[in-house]
This record gives sequence, C-alpha cells and structure tokens, in this order.
Amino acid sequence: MSSKNSKQPYGFHTLAVHKGYEPDSQTGSLALPIHQTSTFVFPSAEVGGKRFAGEEAGYVYSRLGNPTVAALEEKVAALEKGEKALAFASGMAAISAILLGLVRSGDHILCSRGLYGCTFGFLSILKDKFNVDYTLCDMRDEESVTSSIQENTKVIYIETPMNPTMQIIDLAMIGQIGKEHQITTVVDNTFMSPYLQRPLEYGCDVVVHSATKYLGGHGDLIAGIAVGKEDFLEEIRFTTLKDIGGILAPFDAFLLVRGIKTLGVRMDRHCQNALQVAIFLENHPKVTNVMYPGLKSFPQHELAKKQMDGFGGLISFELKDGLEAGLSMMNKLELLKRAVSLGDVDSLIQHPASMTHSVVPKEERIKMGIADGLIRLSVGIENVEDIINDLQQALS
Repeated sequence: MSSKNSKQPYGFHTLAVHKGYEPDSQTGSLALPIHQTSTFVFPSAEVGGKRFAGEEAGYVYSRLGNPTVAALEEKVAALEKGEKALAFASGMAAISAILLGLVRSGDHILCSRGLYGCTFGFLSILKDKFNVDYTLCDMRDEESVTSSIQENTKVIYIETPMNPTMQIIDLAMIGQIGKEHQITTVVDNTFMSPYLQRPLEYGCDVVVHSATKYLGGHGDLIAGIAVGKEDFLEEIRFTTLKDIGGILAPFDAFLLVRGIKTLGVRMDRHCQNALQVAIFLENHPKVTNVMYPGLKSFPQHELAKKQMDGFGGLISFELKDGLEAGLSMMNKLELLKRAVSLGDVDSLIQHPASMTHSVVPKEERIKMGIADGLIRLSVGIENVEDIINDLQQALS
C-alpha cells in the first residue's frame, strides 16, 4: 500500500488497517495469508546463490524472513515513522537482540532508573557474564544524564513512561544528548504504542516494543518489535536474530497484524477508561498515591501532554494501609483479573514487588520508586462503570 493518496498522506487508522499488504493477486484474499513454511523454493540454483549472497531480493528461510512477518514489520515501521522494523519472538528477544547488537565486552549502558524486571535481569547477565556494565540513572533533567555518561557508554536505554511508576523522560532531551555524544538511544515504547507516542520523531534511534501488549491487544500471543534505521536493523537480522534465533512465527505475525488494525480504536477506549478510573482512585479515602500521567496532580503532567497524544491505560497506586490492604483488595476483585502483562482488552491487576519486578533486589527496587505496596492496574476496554464498581466493592 502506498503511504500517500492523490491528495495527502494517509492517517494512522488507515495505515493500521492497510499498510503492509495488498489483497493477494492469485486469490484476492482480503486477509493476510499465513505463510506457514520453514523454507522457500528457488527457481534456479543460481537464484538461490544470489539470494544468499544478498545480490537478489527474495525469501530464503523463515528464520531470515517470511512474507507474513514482513507484512507486520512494514506496518509497524510505518506507524512508528521508522525506516524499518524487525519482529521477534518476544519483547525480551527484541530488547536483548538490540542491546547485544550495540555493545561489546567493556562497554557501558546508561539506563533509566525504572526498568521492567526482565530487562533488569538481562542487564545483570550482560554484566556478570560478558563484562558489559550498566548504570541506573534519574533522567528527569539533562545534568543528571550527562554527568552519568562514561567514556565507554555506547547506549542510553530508557522506558517512558517507566514500568510501573509511570515516571516520564523527555524524549527530545534524550535524543539530543545521544546525538551530541554519539550514543545510540533506545526507547521501550510498550506502554504507549505508536498511536500515543513515537520516540523516533524526537531524535531517538531505536524503538522496542513488547508487541504482546497493546499492539496485539488480546492476550493471545507473545512477540516483540524493534524499529529504526534500515541498515542497522538489517545488520541485526543477519547477525543477532539469525544466529540466536528469537524469530516470530508466521501465525503470531498474522494475529498481530489483525490486532493492530484496531489499535487506535482500542487505545482511545483505554485512555478514556483509565482517566476515569484514576480520578476515582485519587478521590478514594483509602488510596494514598495515584500515578497516572493524565491526572493534573501528576508531577510530569505537562511533559506528558507535550510528547504523548494520550495518557495510556496504565495506572499505579498505593493504599494507605500498605501491602496487606493492597493484596486483600486484589483478592476481592470479581471482574478485574489478577494477572501480569498489560495492554489487553481485559483489565489486569498485579503486584510488581512480588511479580514482574521480583528479580530486582529490594534496595534497587525501592530506589526505582516501587514500594512494597504498589499495585499496577492495566485498564481494559470494558464499561468503565463496571471497572469502577469492582474496585469500589473490593476497596470497601
């Protein structure tokens, strides 16, 4: 599909529906075919040799590329305003492949203070086994970032909003610092999706997603995506992705393409519901702290308005009576589901300290702002009155 019609560029919703696939020329199939094949037949031995040598375009083996996966990659690249996208078997496969492709032994990674627990775990592996050091840094101002850069810093890696504290980092600031110091900037954009935030537009270099979350949206797949410059991602395809092998299956790519078609519609509902739920929680006498960028009381509300097109569906909060009250409330819920993950059409609630961030040592977790009693709520697309009523009865 062309990105332009005769008058103007296509909008987000149109690209989400159409980009990456035209109806099949042989059958006219409206839906993207699932190319469930491991290998591809060459019309001649010479063509096979040219494809392996990179002298001729075409598919060789599904670990290197697959038409169904390629349609997904083209769609996400267009939505993130990037040159190229690369699909992986999970969000962590994407994150680990990108970081492995950017660093060598002796290098340093500068990270935002808040990180997903498994990202923290992977950084620990890099440090313990491969001599790649990392530093967690408060990135709310330029001075704290630049003063933490070392001579061997090769990557600035951030989450914004952070998981699960919702703290926000100025993307334009990070992009500029990266350019000035010739450091590659990588942004985990899982919480926002390209519908609400596009870090490449602010000068950042690579975007990663756990596509399991908002991109898929229905809790029925695990996948990851990276978006950035074509030459860099093609290098990753033929090195880290090919040789470690964290590839996405064609069927999961098909499910993702189907899910992304409704991404904008779903995100609008997530945002609308989450704001109403956040206001309810902020006004509840048993709740002491609500972390949601859409609230005017949120310390970085103005920055959120500046670089995000909406405030997302994630809320974190604490109860006045602490951990036990939080766990008791979770156990009383009837509609909301006690489960990790996020971005699902179902509302999901979890306890980061004992679940998603349990791998993070307590001392470091507290520095990240993840208190023992912190609860994270991924607001779904149900009727918001039903979500609030369930929270109300559980809190009472």
